[in-house]
Amino acid sequence: MTDEAIGEHEAIGEHVTIAPEGDGVATLRVDRPPVNALSLQVWQELGEAARRLAAADEVAAVVLWGGPKIFAPGADVEELAGLSHAEIQAVAPRLQEAVRGLAQLPQVTVAAINGYALGGGCELALSADFRLAAANAQLGQPEIKLGVIPGAGGTQRLARLVGVQRAKEMVYGGELYDATACEAMGLVDAVHPADEVHDAAVQLARRYAAGPFALRLAKQAIDDGVDMDLDHALRLETRLFAASFATEDRTTGMRSFLESGPGQATFHRR
Repeated sequence: MTDEAIGEHEAIGEHVTIAPEGDGVATLRVDRPPVNALSLQVWQELGEAARRLAAADEVAAVVLWGGPKIFAPGADVEELAGLSHAEIQAVAPRLQEAVRGLAQLPQVTVAAINGYALGGGCELALSADFRLAAANAQLGQPEIKLGVIPGAGGTQRLARLVGVQRAKEMVYGGELYDATACEAMGLVDAVHPADEVHDAAVQLARRYAAGPFALRLAKQAIDDGVDMDLDHALRLETRLFAASFATEDRTTGMRSFLESGPGQATFHRR
């Protein structure tokens, strides 16, 4: 990768920014008043942000956030309503590509969800490795009530996370689910008070940012392997396991273990 440093507070475009939080953590924020509706411009900026972060070697973990009130209530319906069938065929792959870019970030990612994460907002949260929800959060895929289906990974990532039957219930019914229900089904990993969820996400991100370069290999092994048959997935694991022995962090970690016991190593992500 090319080391492309992230500035103190970098505007990717009009509505998406990246801000360092220290200790190898950066917050990727969507800020499109009044409610963070995901316009085509926002999706484009998210895709560009993913490209910038993927190339930023100093960033080890990323927090996805929509601000203290609303994560993202979904697509800009007024904008989509004006698109023809031919136009949406050209646009839809760009939505998928933006979310795919975030899902494939080599860094550990944590979504901090305040308020609504609906439709495209829920799909954006699904791109993260972990999801922390505010107590007032509500998640769902209500696209069916507009006569369409999720188009940025909702039918696929949701089923892989909560199971096919629960995903069908959520997508077919288009209902909203509160934070407690989402935690019970495994859609979110933990629930926090609304004014604490971003800080909790940053703290979790810092925990992983302090880990070795092998965390990137572990993410690749799990994310790529889950869609393979077991034999090919185990071959992938073997290859990445061997690759971890080529890192400085492997030498550091094993030396620290032998000299001081487990959990004492300071890694440099190399």
